[in-house]
Amino acid sequence: MTPSPAARWAGPVLGLALAVAALAGGAWWWTSQDKTAAAVPGAPERPPAVVVEDLPMLKASLDEQAARGRFGGVVLVAKGDRVLFRQAYGLADRETGAPVELNSRFRLASVSKQFTAAAILRLQDEGVLSVDDPLCRWIQPCPEAWAPIRLRHLLSHTAGVPDLMAQANWGHRRTTPTTLADLTTASGFYRLQFEPGTKIRYSNAGYNLLAAVVEAASGMEFHAWLQANFFTPLGMHDTGYDGSGTIVMGYADLAGGVTPQPNANVSVITGAGALYSTVDDLLVWNRKLHGGGLVSDRSYADMIRDHGPADAPPERGRRRRDWGYGLFANTLGDRVTPGFHDRQIYHTGSWSGFRNMVVHQPETDVTVIVLSNNYHRQPEVFLVSQQALAETLGRPFPTALLR
Repeated sequence: MTPSPAARWAGPVLGLALAVAALAGGAWWWTSQDKTAAAVPGAPERPPAVVVEDLPMLKASLDEQAARGRFGGVVLVAKGDRVLFRQAYGLADRETGAPVELNSRFRLASVSKQFTAAAILRLQDEGVLSVDDPLCRWIQPCPEAWAPIRLRHLLSHTAGVPDLMAQANWGHRRTTPTTLADLTTASGFYRLQFEPGTKIRYSNAGYNLLAAVVEAASGMEFHAWLQANFFTPLGMHDTGYDGSGTIVMGYADLAGGVTPQPNANVSVITGAGALYSTVDDLLVWNRKLHGGGLVSDRSYADMIRDHGPADAPPERGRRRRDWGYGLFANTLGDRVTPGFHDRQIYHTGSWSGFRNMVVHQPETDVTVIVLSNNYHRQPEVFLVSQQALAETLGRPFPTALLR
């Protein structure tokens, strides 16, 4: 059960003496002394990121995987505001030998969807729109096939809009710079795959349409709206759109070996996966999103509620996840051994050389962030996320995935 709004975190509290806290059992998020100047005027002040390794089993596992070349990236684990683990592994650029650092920027891929969903919910809280609005109220001209779609259908992947990969010439579109207007027009050429609300089918195209709705409703370019309403007020100075040249290189394990993936072309996933960030910026985001104040309590409850049809089947023989708005929920610990059954609110992300996972356990207020710059490290990223959560919760430490 998700804690009541009154029980959820309501803002940053005490902080740390960095080096002492790291040695004495952890580090706190913000500090009332030894402060670093805020990157943005009026934004929360944050200390520099430091290594914290207070989860010994997770440290041993990550050290072993990194030594074998099975994991590269940054991992952060926090309970409330207290950072229990923060460490970086591997190379940010294999050509130059530059290492991944604690504050390295990674492409978030589909982890970005929760920002798009939160933008729609914030505009609803402000009375600008409603998740029950017809899509055609905000998209003009609007294809006749879209008449039954409500914004909530797009948010929960129940609209029936064919995903980008299901559209013609995906190979060309994947690598060709585009605009949000062109993406909207292209999606309008296709019939819906099912009646809205009757089935679930993951759709990046649907989240691009939501970005177009934010622009139409606010009168601002989508990423400029995110910057003005989320990133700048929260002091998330290492989060934004595209970030060409400022983020680590993504890689993939191909026939010729570990291969760089320089052509991200995030213009094709504007509302679905185009953001970059760091583990510490994402901790700020998660504290505010799940702690209260980013959107109304009513909107947050709707965001993490299951909107999937009641008769939706299990997924690959497993319990069906809850389909929220830009977030999922499930007992992911059922997929590792030894297993555990705590509910997790999460989203994964994979795009152009990156593989990520961000998890929140609501009852204990634990956040796990795993950012990796190798597309083919999905099993490792998933296992690390569950090892981190299990050790923090005092559950048996998982050693393998269930197949």
